[in-house]
Amino acid sequence: METSLLQGSGLYKAFGPDQALAGAGLALDPGEIVAVMGPSGSGKSTLLHCLSGIVRPDEGSVLFRGRALSAMSDAERSALRRTEFGFVFQFGQLVPELTCLENVALPLRLGGTKRRPAERLARTWLDRLQVGDVAGNTPGRVSGGQSQRVAMARALITEPSVIFADEPTGALDSLGGELLMRLLSETAKQTNAAVVLVTHEPRVAAYSDREVIVRDGRTREPAVTR
Repeated sequence: METSLLQGSGLYKAFGPDQALAGAGLALDPGEIVAVMGPSGSGKSTLLHCLSGIVRPDEGSVLFRGRALSAMSDAERSALRRTEFGFVFQFGQLVPELTCLENVALPLRLGGTKRRPAERLARTWLDRLQVGDVAGNTPGRVSGGQSQRVAMARALITEPSVIFADEPTGALDSLGGELLMRLLSETAKQTNAAVVLVTHEPRVAAYSDREVIVRDGRTREPAVTR
């Protein structure tokens, strides 16, 4: 039986008295875009954080290429998040002191790549995502939509196997959100990256291959999927 690229099962996570996840699960194959939907506070972001190794679940398992994240050392999980996993959050979370070019090159620099080749590849990704003209600007001097595309370039520069996108269009207007999602879905398909897309917007979820609903810390798939 073929193993999923990423699989979380029986996930439980509590923060104090609040039960964020209560048996949630999700399986993901290469090149697949899965939209994780549900009301605010349902556990969507906690599920993403557990799947990506940012948060350790209280119970359950997360397997990447058949290996449990819990069996990895902290250094191994950090390396995984730097190379195999890419992240795009609602507000970009770019380093304000660095230029956009330096922000995109950062994952490569942290991995030991020298500055010139790292920045050369970073510029290629900025051009690919239609924000090459802001390469020399700091994040505070670009628009929200440009900032999100810079963050997406940073997430994609290592050509990760999985992209975790947590409400990536939440701070954008409808046009900016549509452009970001079109670029993300096109690029993911081209690189065969899988995408975990947390959103509460149906128009954003429409870019996915299927949907998973999170409610009260549990997951289910609608009876009809695309």
